[in-house]
Amino acid sequence: MRHLFLNGPVQNGPFTFDTRPGKAVGIRLAAALNAILGLPSAPHLWNTVTLAGDLRHREAGGPTIPRQRFEADLIADKYPPGQFPVGGIMTDTDAEVANLALEMIENNLRAGTLTISRETVPTCRACSHMTGTGSHPCNACGSTDTEDRTGLQLVAELAKDRPVFDRSDIHASHRQQPKHLQHTAANVAQRLILSRTRDHGINLSPLGLNGLVLDPRVGIHATVLAAARKQQADVVVMTITQNAANHIVAHGQHFRAYDGIRLQYTLHGHLPYDHTASLQPLLEAYQTTQAITDGFEQWFLPLLSLKAKTTTRSDQLPALFKHYMRAHLARPAEANEAVLKAVQHAVAAGDTDWITSKQTLANVIAGLETALVVAAEI
Repeated sequence: MRHLFLNGPVQNGPFTFDTRPGKAVGIRLAAALNAILGLPSAPHLWNTVTLAGDLRHREAGGPTIPRQRFEADLIADKYPPGQFPVGGIMTDTDAEVANLALEMIENNLRAGTLTISRETVPTCRACSHMTGTGSHPCNACGSTDTEDRTGLQLVAELAKDRPVFDRSDIHASHRQQPKHLQHTAANVAQRLILSRTRDHGINLSPLGLNGLVLDPRVGIHATVLAAARKQQADVVVMTITQNAANHIVAHGQHFRAYDGIRLQYTLHGHLPYDHTASLQPLLEAYQTTQAITDGFEQWFLPLLSLKAKTTTRSDQLPALFKHYMRAHLARPAEANEAVLKAVQHAVAAGDTDWITSKQTLANVIAGLETALVVAAEI
């Protein structure tokens, strides 16, 4: 069974990885795990179907700038000069993603898990944007004039014979199952509308839903599966935070398996990148090179976030750096192949205990020096 790790598609907002390194944790984690498994560089995945993106595009000139180019330029600016990802990028509106999404929708329509039905939804009178309940201004145009409109929508019927989100959907060892997330993810309506009003997205007009696009929470799953199909994986594991997973797993229930590929999630926590400057005295004491610093920040810390699934505190950084340095200094001249195989097995099984074992980590560093380079693409 061939595993592949991919980042949960990153929202294409106004930031760079230099200014917001925390945005790259999922990408760096996926790169590190794939390198340990001996896999080639995978693409970085991006979420471009957002209302915020619609508004940015309108402010930047709208139709005078093709949306795909606008998003591509914004993504390219995220990366340091000369460090565009080796595996390329894939967005949630690429042709192969859209084609796969429509295939899956049609299969689900035939199976009866999705339906196209007439639904009444709150809608802005001024711009026809689908709004939520309540009297707040329209997020698309600011108008407070809304009305209920009835029209065709794509609707998901959640499965009655299995949970929205269960143990088989999580790539983790038995001890690391996120029970709280399994509970909160189930607190959703039995019927979910999967069509949305956006300027940009996977067009649902082939299904007779003119003017509507696929909900980006579904599109994220289609993006991961499309990238996995291209890489010929059997199991694709999406790296994602618990908060992000809580927002998308229900919408992905009918989009986690297709064409022999199974999609799972692995949860990672937040890292205190804003506080890494406090390590400067330690870096000087150990006379570290830039490569060692990058290995700690861009390879080891993302791996650690897989074990510490909520937040790594800033006051933990000195101890974590010392652990990494002890492992780095203890690395053998030649890695123990049996240890590397055991770590690969642990990665495929979702076991993270090896990360805090100095001797095991030392062997991984020795055997996979290139993994530190791969993870340091950004």
